[in-house]
Amino acid sequence: MFFNYALILAVLVHISCQVFKVIYYSLKDGRFSLRYLVSPGGMPSTHSAFTATITFSLGLLKGFDSEYFAIAAAFTAVVVYDSLRLRGAVQILADILRSRKQIPKADRKLIPDMISHTMQEIIVGLALAVVISVAGYLCRGFFGL
Repeated sequence: MFFNYALILAVLVHISCQVFKVIYYSLKDGRFSLRYLVSPGGMPSTHSAFTATITFSLGLLKGFDSEYFAIAAAFTAVVVYDSLRLRGAVQILADILRSRKQIPKADRKLIPDMISHTMQEIIVGLALAVVISVAGYLCRGFFGL
C-alpha cells in the first residue's frame, strides 16, 4: 500500500491553510467568499507551508543530514524566494494595472488581487509547517506508521 507520510502531512497543511484563508478573509471582508480557497496569495503562505512541511518531515524521518532533506530544503528555498520576490513584483504590476482608469472595469476585475506573499505570511506558513510536522511525527506511532 502506498503511504507517503511527508506528502500526506503536506496536503493536510495545504488544505488547512486554504480553509484558514477562506475564514480569515471572509471575516476581514465582512462577507463569505469561497474564492480564497483557490487564492495563490495571502495569509498564510500555503506554498511555503506545503514545501516546508515536506522538508521538515523528511528531516525528522530521514535525518537533517540526509540527501532527502537537502533536496527538499533547496526546493523550499526556491519556492519561498519565488513567493516573496518574483510574485511580489507581479503583485506590484497587478496593483498598477488595476488602478489604471484606461483599462475597462470589467477587465480590471480579471486581474488577481492576491498573488504574492509578505514576509509575515511566509513566516506564518513556515511556522505552521514546523508545528504540523512535529505533531505528525509525534503522532505517527499512534497510527502505526
